Amino acid sequence: MLRLVLPIVTVAALGVAALLGSAGEAAPYASAKPNVVFILADDVGYGDLGCYGALKVRTPNIDRLAAQGLRFTDAHSASAVCTPSRYALLTGQYAWRNPAGDHILPGNAALSIKPGTLTLPALLKAAGYRTAAVGKWHLGLGDTAPDWNMDIKPGPLEVGFDECFIIPATGDRTPCVFVENHRIHGYDPKDPIAVDYKNCVPGHSNPVAGIGRIGAMTGGTAALWKDEEIADTLTARAVAFIERNKTVPFFLYLATHDIHVPRMPAARFRGSSQAGVRGDVIQQFDACVGEVLKTLDRHKLANNTVVFVTSDNGGILDHGDLPERDGDVRSNNGHAFNGALRGTKGTPYEGGTRVPLVVRWPGKVKPGTSDELVCLVDVLATCAALTGQPLSGEAGPDSFDMLPVLLGQKQDKPVRDNLIEHSRRMGVRQGQWKLIIRADARQPTKGGKVNSSAELYNLAEDLGETNDLARKYPEKVKELAVLWERLRTKGCSRP
Repeated sequence: MLRLVLPIVTVAALGVAALLGSAGEAAPYASAKPNVVFILADDVGYGDLGCYGALKVRTPNIDRLAAQGLRFTDAHSASAVCTPSRYALLTGQYAWRNPAGDHILPGNAALSIKPGTLTLPALLKAAGYRTAAVGKWHLGLGDTAPDWNMDIKPGPLEVGFDECFIIPATGDRTPCVFVENHRIHGYDPKDPIAVDYKNCVPGHSNPVAGIGRIGAMTGGTAALWKDEEIADTLTARAVAFIERNKTVPFFLYLATHDIHVPRMPAARFRGSSQAGVRGDVIQQFDACVGEVLKTLDRHKLANNTVVFVTSDNGGILDHGDLPERDGDVRSNNGHAFNGALRGTKGTPYEGGTRVPLVVRWPGKVKPGTSDELVCLVDVLATCAALTGQPLSGEAGPDSFDMLPVLLGQKQDKPVRDNLIEHSRRMGVRQGQWKLIIRADARQPTKGGKVNSSAELYNLAEDLGETNDLARKYPEKVKELAVLWERLRTKGCSRP
């Protein structure tokens, strides 16, 4: 479990309006208020898509999106695991600055985003957008462990979303029900729900609907999701939201369950790939993206919609309770799910946080490839610029505006020259250099002194992080350690 403690940038006491700077001169594209569709896969790796070199899975819809838009080769999630990655995406703040959101949360955790925080949906809502969260949440619900038989709040609606239809945590964590706005979808008061993360068998050993889960659950029989139908259910909800709001600006945050364990694709996708069930659910994810794109086309919304497709962290082959169900080395069939990168989800190497990122906005985003260093924490500042809303000093403290890159505008400097890759060890990126350091955010590095486990890589020459240069370049190690210390203590990284 990741857990780093730092002082929190306090924004809850401030209204959303106070976290937005003076309106100033709105960008010329702000008046058009393009729709924003953000599709976030779960555990899809850098090499899992055809447009990133995959040969044993087929992703024609995302490949088409990449051909029509901009494909990033050095994009990162803000963490190597799910909860902190999502926290950073929605708040514009590195999760390691907030003890409530810096680690993988249990399914009965309290909400990790404090109401009043300027979030991505709150920002767009302030600009007149209708906002919805569909799919995996995993950021906690309620002020304390929720009572699932009553109104469940605060949650997505209290941090900027107008509506939500969510998986509370993950598919392998209880409760195995959807939450629609403040209530369990399909709830039967005659069959109350109880969730227990303390008095249960550890790990994926608590069966619900025949599948081992993390955390025990009783009750709620009529409300239980059907694992093989989750993808279709979430896609239908996303499509319905677009159709209901096709005449107004909207923001759709579609966080799919795919390709997280348990990997239970619909029957029509089972056996469809050459990379086992893991490959099958990648193809199911691509089909879901395709349905969203078809809906935009059907309602002639594509030209006025910015579409992001990415993943919450790097790929991993198997971390469930049944490798034969969720995919193993043999069924993977040599598929390079993280491409040439070292490491997987949860590790400090590039395979932990470097993710596919494709952005399309016809007529505005010029098709091509970008090697710009960007992070999903940057989406907040980018959407602020997109809608002509300057951020105050407290909001989005680690979020950088990457809109000029999307629009192909000439830049005097890169979007960001540094990035902290969050895992059990920190990766400190600056340009082509990367330092991996055992860093507890509560303990300073004391002027750049690091322990002997520090690793240094030149990614321009060694993308696979095979040649540790720490002993050869001790001054570079110190320089990056000092950078980490400055970013750690300052409380923000953007100007």
